[in-house]
Amino acid sequence: MRDLSHVAWADIKGGPLAPNIKGIVTFKSVPGGTNVSVEVSGLPPYRPGGKKHPPIGPHGFHIHEFGTCEIGNPKNPFLEAGQHWNPTRQPHGNHAGDFPVLFSNNGYAKMCFFTNKFKVPQVIGKSVIIHQNPDDYRTQPAGDSGKRLACGVIVAGWPNSF
Repeated sequence: MRDLSHVAWADIKGGPLAPNIKGIVTFKSVPGGTNVSVEVSGLPPYRPGGKKHPPIGPHGFHIHEFGTCEIGNPKNPFLEAGQHWNPTRQPHGNHAGDFPVLFSNNGYAKMCFFTNKFKVPQVIGKSVIIHQNPDDYRTQPAGDSGKRLACGVIVAGWPNSF
């Protein structure tokens, strides 16, 4: 039997503001930290910001405190997932749950990165959120990354397709 305590994944699904989003995020323990990989489609096209509206994309991408993707208010979904996961109480931009933004390429994004801010077992039971706007990594407490477009709960093990 394989030890699956050091791998996890989240099935990303769009909410009412972006129902076509779907994808997967995987987490794998490696020496010194965690490799995170994401592949997602259905992202809305980029729109520059203006005086009356914020930009759409690049998309903020974070781990949030609670493992729920309950929609709640369809105009402002996934609030039950809580704030960005921040176990060491750092200022925004240095939260363990702050990830690089996702750049939409005709609705598709794929990215891998390394972080030493957490180990895989620490994130199991949390959620991953994709936001409408880019994260500015400065505004407190959450980077002004806008509405929550998609969500997935992080679970232990590999998805069945692996």
